[in-house]
Amino acid sequence: MHLTKASRDKLAIGGLVLATLLLLAVNIFANATFKDSQWDLTEGRLFTLSEGTRCVLKGIDEPIKVRLFFSKVLGDQSPPHATYFKRVQELLGQYVNLAGGRLVLEILDPEPFSDAEDMAVAFGLQGIPINDAGDLGYLGLAAVNSTDDQETIAFLSPDRETFLEYDLTKLIHTLAAPEKKTVGILTPLPLMGGMGPQMGQRPAWTVVEQIRDFFDVVPVVPDTPTVPEDIDILLVVHPKGLKDEMLYSIDQFVLGGGRVLAFVDSNAETAARPGAGNINDPVSEFDRMLEAWGVRLVKDRVAGDLATARRVNVRVGAQVAVSDYVAWLSLTPEYMDPDDVVTGDIRRINLATPGILEPIGGKGTTVKPLMRTSPKSMAIERSKVGIRPNVIGLFREFEPSGKPLILAARITGKAKTAFPDGPPKYDGSKTVSETEHRAEAKDAINVIVVADTDMLHDTLWVDAQDLFGNTLLVPYANNADFVVNALDNLLGSNALIGLRARSQSHRPFHLVQSIRQDAERSYRAKEQELQTKLQGVRARLNKLMRREEITGDIILNEKEKATIDEFRGEMVSIRKELRDVQHAMRRDIEMLGSWLKFANIAAIPLVLGIGILIAVFVRRLHRRATVETD
Repeated sequence: MHLTKASRDKLAIGGLVLATLLLLAVNIFANATFKDSQWDLTEGRLFTLSEGTRCVLKGIDEPIKVRLFFSKVLGDQSPPHATYFKRVQELLGQYVNLAGGRLVLEILDPEPFSDAEDMAVAFGLQGIPINDAGDLGYLGLAAVNSTDDQETIAFLSPDRETFLEYDLTKLIHTLAAPEKKTVGILTPLPLMGGMGPQMGQRPAWTVVEQIRDFFDVVPVVPDTPTVPEDIDILLVVHPKGLKDEMLYSIDQFVLGGGRVLAFVDSNAETAARPGAGNINDPVSEFDRMLEAWGVRLVKDRVAGDLATARRVNVRVGAQVAVSDYVAWLSLTPEYMDPDDVVTGDIRRINLATPGILEPIGGKGTTVKPLMRTSPKSMAIERSKVGIRPNVIGLFREFEPSGKPLILAARITGKAKTAFPDGPPKYDGSKTVSETEHRAEAKDAINVIVVADTDMLHDTLWVDAQDLFGNTLLVPYANNADFVVNALDNLLGSNALIGLRARSQSHRPFHLVQSIRQDAERSYRAKEQELQTKLQGVRARLNKLMRREEITGDIILNEKEKATIDEFRGEMVSIRKELRDVQHAMRRDIEMLGSWLKFANIAAIPLVLGIGILIAVFVRRLHRRATVETD
């Protein structure tokens, strides 16, 4: 049976109508059936609520009311703020659905001179000018629980969009669990702020403020003989000069079930900065405890890594160059343990000249790496990363070892005491009775050791921006999230583990990065060779020129004058060759970037276009063959 052209056209139109009706029916059915369902296909599941948020919302046992203030006039004048308000509203809607009625959301428009504006001002929200009359626009949030505790976000800045879930869940958790556990901080570094010599009042490091959002924080003076009894966990940062009494107290604290998060370093750059206190040695002194737990900090070495090196600006003579600083590392998920709750949800951690941890066998413990370098790593002498390191020289001379280095580890197991001969004497006479001395852990210990203290400093993970006279902190790495996760996990709770800042998606092209580094190292070697040659020629020329200035032209013979002219010509030639090398390096890198942009922007559409043309051509040939057969 052969259909006429008119019949085929009718069938095509009918099929199109049926397809349209089917599409509408499927959409109506999907909207009704899967209204609250979402599919997140982004890498890293950027739009999926983390398990930490779900745990916090399910753990709410009293009503919490959240008021979201947004000035419509602000949205009319600033579309980015209107878009961000929608994002906040949608996310809070998910929170309300998961909280099972224990979270109430109210949206208010604080128009000028309205009751809603008075309420926003009473909560301490930050308004921004929206017109010449001095009216203010608001985009902020205030929440209260049944006991009238309140938490606010003065202004929801679009700059912090990637950290929105972190901020909202932190606020809800604070109201849902007002009683906080206590963290004792033992360190000679000025983490807690305070008065400094010739520097006045110093603020606490931002990481401490982040810890205070979830825990009570108390300082532990290094000179005290024992760990305070009223702390739940001990945070040790760059321990130095601790007395045996304190070391013994830490030892017994851990063997008795206490938890410790320790940050040690073989090159603490922060300790060498002004205002760091009376710290002359950047090397932590905690070997006795570490070795008892089954790990050691490699002496006089820091970890370098090509794959995770940070790009920095360095001054070369009168010019500024860009190079990979192999001792400053930026770790992404592939260099962290994805199965550990502390690091499984972290997106980026920045480190500066970190130390290297090595497991020690026969201690009865298990050392599980949490952070590590890539195989393109190398142990670098600490003396080479001092106050003014030769960044380009370190990059040029780098020789990968082929194996990863451990930067942070979780230590578990039946550890033994670091004081096998019993407790030390107190004040020369008083001792702890032998019955109180723990020679071995009754239950498995659980401590985390990180071989870098600089990662806690603000300069490694957070930017401070001024927002209408207020300081807005914008993290660009998850260093503080790692600390909060580790503290909460060691305390036995998983509620805060997923409270990570969703840093901006950064997907490095590892093959491209490797090609760029190989090319750059090759050019850097040639550049150094030419620089050395140029310096030699310049030195010989200066020597002859000084003779000419001192003794006069008549002393220099024609050969020496010709040599001076030759040196000058050689210098010009070397400089030109050096510029050519530098230009070639930039040209190759730019060309690589251009091809990459082409592949991302144009290549796929071109392939699809060619594929469609081929398909159309084949279909026409098939139709023509069918017609000829008929």
